[in-house]
Amino acid sequence: MVFYLLCIQLRTMPYYMVLYNKDMGDYMEYTTIQISKDTRERMSQLRINRQTYDDLLRALLDLIPLGDDEGSYTPEFRASLLRGLLDIRHGRTYSLEQAKTMLGI
Repeated sequence: MVFYLLCIQLRTMPYYMVLYNKDMGDYMEYTTIQISKDTRERMSQLRINRQTYDDLLRALLDLIPLGDDEGSYTPEFRASLLRGLLDIRHGRTYSLEQAKTMLGI
């Protein structure tokens, strides 16, 4: 099943992403998500050649592992991995030395 992502902008509205399934013939199932113009610009800079936005979103989601040798991760655990990576990126973590000092070790 292949989905394509269209980006549209109305005069007074922000960008919307519309996914549709080309395999369904004339009937297309749509999914719309609202994104800001800045997000759309950032996403368009990540696209390779004529990569669809659906392919780009899937590639980004694939960066979060599905599991390890012990089994599959739950969706909640995968979301917590992403939050942890964002915490690291935004400096919301403590070094080992800071943690030791805070714990009095």
